[in-house]
Amino acid sequence: MIRAFALLLGLAVAGCSSQAADRSAQRAGPEGLPRIVSINPCVDAVLMQVARPEQIAAISHYSQDPRATSIPLDQAQRFAATSGTAEEVVAKAPDIVIAGAHVAPATIAALHRMNIRLIQIGVPESIAESEAQIRTIASAVRRTERGEALIARIDAAVRAASVQHGAGPRALIWQGGGLVPGEGTLASELLQRTGYRNMSADYGLKRWDVLPLEHLVARPPEVLLSVGAGDRSDRMLSHPVLAGLKQAIAVRRYPERLLHCGGPTIIDAVGHLATIRRAL
Repeated sequence: MIRAFALLLGLAVAGCSSQAADRSAQRAGPEGLPRIVSINPCVDAVLMQVARPEQIAAISHYSQDPRATSIPLDQAQRFAATSGTAEEVVAKAPDIVIAGAHVAPATIAALHRMNIRLIQIGVPESIAESEAQIRTIASAVRRTERGEALIARIDAAVRAASVQHGAGPRALIWQGGGLVPGEGTLASELLQRTGYRNMSADYGLKRWDVLPLEHLVARPPEVLLSVGAGDRSDRMLSHPVLAGLKQAIAVRRYPERLLHCGGPTIIDAVGHLATIRRAL
């Protein structure tokens, strides 16, 4: 009887050890590098540049949505994606979860219980802040040299698109519903670097504020950069009141994916703004 009990106990211990080994193997990244789950599309864009593909256990489901992605769809579809729930994230057995500034309390609690490190990255308000975030992400995935290489590419793109002389055209980035990025935002710095003058302050707008159509018509910019073409922005721009202004101002599309993220998106954003300015 005692020998039978000892045999059963030994089998149970062996089973637990095997399950633990399986979990350890699942969490082991390439060459000991940490496995990452990202639940933020802006972080996804940085990871594509700095992490090894084998390190990325999952990305945000937004990156597989053509309306919200900051990376090419064909690239996003090579990875698993989650909506950021605690169950989905923990099931990927990551070493590190990288998220935006706002994370569901249940997810935070689950990660704490599982001893999974959480890094939160806010919306950058300047090029310098974005580059600091790149360094944080690159350090977390143990690929600091790739982070510095990305920063060098961003700096080179900003220099190539920069205008150093004269007062540039008065411009406004106008999102669906009239939302405008004002002074102190990354979008405003990119405008200034590429030779525009952000008109938001002329309207008395705050960092992120709403500009009514009437105010826009009363004091129009020289360049109106419309965010989110194909939705509410288009309907606002087709308003009869604006019909006469389109002969006097340049209305150009500004893709929404360029507005909210830093990182490698800055390269595309300054290139897009410089192309518009040169063609005016």
